[in-house]
Amino acid sequence: MSWAFLIAWVKIVHIAGIALWSAGLLALPILYAQRRGLEGAPLHRLHAFTRMLYVALVSPAAFIAIGSGTALIIAMGTYENWFSAKLVGVSVMTGLHIFSGLVILRLFEPGRSYPAWRLGLVMPLTIFTIAAILVLVLGKPRMEWPQPLADLFAPGALSQLIGPLIGVGK
Repeated sequence: MSWAFLIAWVKIVHIAGIALWSAGLLALPILYAQRRGLEGAPLHRLHAFTRMLYVALVSPAAFIAIGSGTALIIAMGTYENWFSAKLVGVSVMTGLHIFSGLVILRLFEPGRSYPAWRLGLVMPLTIFTIAAILVLVLGKPRMEWPQPLADLFAPGALSQLIGPLIGVGK
């Protein structure tokens, strides 16, 4: 099996993972909004479906997307500014993912609901984040960071920043 063939398959897996993860992050807040006023069996069905979606589909898709993306970073050595910006977007997606899990833990308790303002905040943020990642990946724009950020995103900068804090490099 050739290296290019293997990379192509890892990219396919990565794209599939990102697509499922993104779709799940968009679907979950819509499910949360359906919580309002439900009780009894309908509430338990919605809770079970929402948890199943998060645990069995969205979280594995996130794991696959991040794992295959990490493999691509190592294999392809992409260290350009657009890529650093894309990783910031992936960090936002990860934060939205964690936030969704926390919502599931509390939303289905008695008397809870998902406020409309939160749906109005989370959905545009999620759409904007996914769109920004797509623009960065597909366009690969030439970007220049302001100097403090350029220093922070330089290869090896993290080890220089936190190395003294964790006892590395002494």
